[in-house]
Parts: sequence; C-alpha cells; structure tokens
Amino acid sequence: MAKATHLTPLGISALGLLVERPMHPYEMYQVLMQRREDRIVKVRPGTLYHAVGRLAAAALVEPIGTERDGNRPERTTYAILPEGRVALEKRVKEILATPINEYPCFPQALDEAHNLPAAVVTELLGQRLDALEVDWAALETGVANASAKGVEPRFLIDLHYQQALLNAEMQWIRELCADISSGTLHW
Repeated sequence: MAKATHLTPLGISALGLLVERPMHPYEMYQVLMQRREDRIVKVRPGTLYHAVGRLAAAALVEPIGTERDGNRPERTTYAILPEGRVALEKRVKEILATPINEYPCFPQALDEAHNLPAAVVTELLGQRLDALEVDWAALETGVANASAKGVEPRFLIDLHYQQALLNAEMQWIRELCADISSGTLHW
C-alpha cells in the first residue's frame, strides 16, 4: 500500500470521487470539470488516467469492469478499496492540520516590486485587483448555482475559503495601493 503522504492532489480528487461511486477516469474528469475543481487541482484527462493507474498500482483502487460505447475505446471503471479510503482520510487530515508553504509567485513579485516605479506597481496591482474581482464574482455565481441545485453546503466550503482568501487579498492590495499613492509607503 502506498503511503498517504504520497497522494498527489489529483490522486486525492480521484479517491474523493470514487468514495461517491465507482467511475471510469474520463467520467471523473467530466465530474471534476463540471464542478470546476480545476480551480484547485490541475486536471487533464491524460494525467487523470495516470493518477488512477498509480492508485491502482498502490492497491488503493481496483478495476471493477470494462465497457465499450460504440466505436469509443474501452473504459475501465474503478472502485475505491478500504486502503484507499484510509489513505484519503489520512492525507486530508494531514493537509487540514499542517500549513504548507507552496511558494506562490505573487509574494516573490511583491518582494521585487521595489524595482519598478510606484505608478507602474499601482497600475499593475489595479489590474490584478480587477482580475481578482472577476474571480470572486465567478465563485459567487458558482456558489449560487450549486445552492440552487441543492448542493449541500459542506460541499461548498472550498469555494467559501477561496472567496475569503480573495477578499483578504483584494483588501490588502487596496490598502497597499493607497499607501503607495499617498506616500505613506516611501517608494
């Protein structure tokens, strides 16, 4: 059995879907895209097939059937094994409890922003703010649509978390731009 700490984000998503019901990798891909999970995990059909293959090799999932629909290639349906549920639970617990520095690019750009003129920095941060507001609105629409479809709130906590992060970042950027523009932050 593979160690839970070796589960990739895509592996976690695949196991989470298989807790719901047995699926073939392409169906998993469709569900992830329908749920807009590509906002939190990098997903492509090919990488999902490989991730499921690794889960099967680690004895966390097993194939339970193969079907062919017309001229399409065969599709193998997988089900999660008890070891997969244990690995999923263990890894989710680790991630929830332990902060991880993921080295995002934005803090690095902020660290080097002093190399640009103040007016350029505030203009670029304004562009970022506009993009973040669009993202926030898309999340709000996603929450509203999911709620209208009767999706239970416990399945939406990641969206609310992302909105909270966006709110905090937008507020911080507004304050930084104001400090730069007013001269409170000497450039």
